[in-house]
Amino acid sequence: MAKLSRNQARKAKNLKIRTKITGTAERPRLSVFRSHMNFSAQLIDDSKSITIVGITTAKKGSKEYHGNIKSAHELGLKFAKMIKEKNVSKIVFDRSGYLYHGRVKAFAEALRSEGIEF
Repeated sequence: MAKLSRNQARKAKNLKIRTKITGTAERPRLSVFRSHMNFSAQLIDDSKSITIVGITTAKKGSKEYHGNIKSAHELGLKFAKMIKEKNVSKIVFDRSGYLYHGRVKAFAEALRSEGIEF
């Protein structure tokens, strides 16, 4: 059996996690994605299969680097305000198989500092 690449292993972890967590209208799921250059997140209601709100550091046509902790923290603060506008205060955090470290942690801590519970 061939060894899985890092991304394949992450996707396998994500599939296993997704069987256990779901988002509802009262407590939607917050899914994060990180690439080398950018970071993105979306709030999902799995019962209706809709994305409530999403945000990313990627800008069309831009080659700027936003793959750092500072950008993730700033994105978390902006996203918390967007979540509050949708009258959501409690969420389920889906790391998407990523370790709770670095950009993922900075994003989550920024949300918590703005009063989002998970």
